[in-house]
Amino acid sequence: MGNLALFDFDGTITRADTFKPFILHAVLPMRMALGQLVLSPVIAAYKLGVVSPSRMRRSAVQVGLRGRRADDVRAAGQEYSRTRLAGVVRDDALERIRWHQTQGDTVVVVSASLDVYLSDWCNALGIDLICTELEQVRGVLTGRFLGGDCSGEEKARRVRSRYTLKEYEEVYAYGDTPEDEAMLALATRRYYRWRERPRTTAEPVIPSRL
Repeated sequence: MGNLALFDFDGTITRADTFKPFILHAVLPMRMALGQLVLSPVIAAYKLGVVSPSRMRRSAVQVGLRGRRADDVRAAGQEYSRTRLAGVVRDDALERIRWHQTQGDTVVVVSASLDVYLSDWCNALGIDLICTELEQVRGVLTGRFLGGDCSGEEKARRVRSRYTLKEYEEVYAYGDTPEDEAMLALATRRYYRWRERPRTTAEPVIPSRL
């Protein structure tokens, strides 16, 4: 069946965070002003390391996107994908994705970032996506995540629920933060910040320019 290659997005495929810039891109000006006021204590706690990245993301979506029409936010996500992401995606990361594709591997982005822009980017490359999805009811965003924030153990859980890992010859995983550790633990070939960790198979290491 070939191999499975799991890629974190922000900080691994990209050189920078994409979640905050998308929020700044998509949130309406009046809501942005309110959000800066309401979220200032949470932002301060996040910078001090008291609030987790997951909680920060949930708070930003709750304040910034609740009540918006889902179609409007998805349109903003498509625009963001097509006009902004190319500027932060690493050329070497794209090279590694394409290398996997030429080997016939199943390539998956597994990310805490949002479906409204990642789906467009992944579709353009012909790769699978597991990520945080915005919940909607009757076409209106609730300000919550459908199934929760896709980070930490949730990344691993969703991968296991979609793919039968034992069917693959090798499982590669690429990450760059502690939120990726559970996903990395699923793999036989683990890359943390583009350095391969000790292997669990006897296959020679593939040279990397990353």
